[in-house]
Amino acid sequence: MNGAAHPATGTDTVAPPSHAAVVYHPAKAPLARLRQAIGRHEAAAGWASTRWYETAADDSGAAAARRALAEGADVVIVSGGDGTVRAAVEVLQGTDTPVALVPAGTGNLLARDLGISLADVDGCVEAAFTGVGRRIDVGFAELEDETGTRRRHAFVVMAGIGLDADMADKTSPLAKKHLGWFAYVSPIARSILANRLFSLHYRVDGGRTRSARAHTVIVGNCGTLAGNMLLIPRAVVDDGLLDVVMMRPRSRFGWAGIGSRLTLQGMARRSRLTRRVLEKAPELHALAYAQGQRFEARFDLPRLIQLDGDGFGHIVAVRIEVAPSALALRVRASAGS
Repeated sequence: MNGAAHPATGTDTVAPPSHAAVVYHPAKAPLARLRQAIGRHEAAAGWASTRWYETAADDSGAAAARRALAEGADVVIVSGGDGTVRAAVEVLQGTDTPVALVPAGTGNLLARDLGISLADVDGCVEAAFTGVGRRIDVGFAELEDETGTRRRHAFVVMAGIGLDADMADKTSPLAKKHLGWFAYVSPIARSILANRLFSLHYRVDGGRTRSARAHTVIVGNCGTLAGNMLLIPRAVVDDGLLDVVMMRPRSRFGWAGIGSRLTLQGMARRSRLTRRVLEKAPELHALAYAQGQRFEARFDLPRLIQLDGDGFGHIVAVRIEVAPSALALRVRASAGS
């Protein structure tokens, strides 16, 4: 028998049927295929009609995710780019409501890291209704600006200061829409040619404070950049750790070394021989790595910062921490395994 006895009347009460919610970016989500797939899978699962929540120009997904959560969604399907996912995760992390991804847009770095197909809309929707649960880490960045004002935001892929933030700030949405990864070529080239280093004082996990000069600092939960470039080989999305990488080339030859190392790291995912070569390669001064649960830094001059591809303006200090297993996902049994 479905339901439970009502304490006052002794009659059975029937729980309302489950329902899914879709938080979607209207300009990026594959809406026709998404609606068709959801209609088919919600019927097969015996769920109620899915509820739809469109993101807005002044809100990339947080308000939509809050409405979906408040209205009792049993799973929240997020369809958009990394920014839409980040905004929804900021609301849904720390709850038991699972998130299912239908990738859209340019980067989709979390989806790539989890092994979620960027082309299989039906498979992504099927996972939302019948997939398995998986929990992953979420990063939190506390940002301090020149006025001393502090803001705290979540991210699931990476936080970047330097080249990564410049890419987010100086690449137009129109260029990203039409050119994809190639839209970043010009800002990358300009940044490398200028090779302006900045000074910072930092520490990892409360250790001693160190000083450094760097061109780029990235704190990653995932290790892959746009264009499938493997930046942080040790980054694992559910290991309870953050991975820090500093790019600190002294010249264009340093950039050449970084480019060669990143190429090798990408190849190592597919080639056992390349992995052996990489293991024997000497450490690269221009590319320094660290790992921990907390990263703190203060900059001599205000620097731009990005979280999952979205710019968050200039900051003078940042404190980044990991929240282990904070986000519930719904994925195919083989995804990300």
